[in-house]
Amino acid sequence: MPPPDVEATPDCSALQTLRPPGAIADERVAVEMPVALTVNEVSQAVMLATPADLEDFALGFALSEGWITSRRELLDVDVLPQPGGVELALRVTAAREQHLKTRRRLLAGRTGCGLCGLESLAQVGAVQPTPVQAPLLAEGALDRAMAGLHAAQVLNARCGGLHGAAWCLPSGELLIAREDIGRHNALDKLTGALARREADPRDGFVLMSSRASYELVHKTAMAGAGLLACMSAPSSLAIEMAGRVGLQLWAFVREGRATRYA
Repeated sequence: MPPPDVEATPDCSALQTLRPPGAIADERVAVEMPVALTVNEVSQAVMLATPADLEDFALGFALSEGWITSRRELLDVDVLPQPGGVELALRVTAAREQHLKTRRRLLAGRTGCGLCGLESLAQVGAVQPTPVQAPLLAEGALDRAMAGLHAAQVLNARCGGLHGAAWCLPSGELLIAREDIGRHNALDKLTGALARREADPRDGFVLMSSRASYELVHKTAMAGAGLLACMSAPSSLAIEMAGRVGLQLWAFVREGRATRYA
């Protein structure tokens, strides 16, 4: 079992110190910047993210979007500062490069729908996770995990505005946490951290500080975890997606309560 890893980043690159107009003291704010992801020198996506744990983000995003199917298909990641942002230059195997080229040809000429990684409504659900199975939770596990998440969000405690994603054991013990200004980015970072440690997502569950969206359910299932618990409300599409892949979905996990939706 990997050791606890709740520190999001060892430095303060994810935070910026500013003095708002009229203020008498400096304030810390979360950094949000464009992060471009390229695969074998071909542009694939540009996200707005917090520049912490970027190697985890690159690996997790590639896995959740179906660019690769395992950590070993990602050969290298270079973090390249660029004017106004940062580039994550991924190098993948020749087989996965060919897969991406085929996918781009299939998507060519279609209009965008705004769903991360896809370019038309016809492509929603094109990359489907395999069915998952939820672990058996111990009594009080969700409460213990949520208490641990508050303590693990070290960046959010300094400035606010950052979402947290955590991987927890069925007992409620929190082992790994990642933070980002975007909830889906935080989950991608967590997925990448799990993959780099070769931890089995089926051995625990994912906990989020946000609402439960379709995207979070999809990414959780793509990672192989069978249970997602969120602090806030679910959407109808999230519940539908969870039921379709067999994922156990909990929401409104707070203050000693939780509601199971799927």
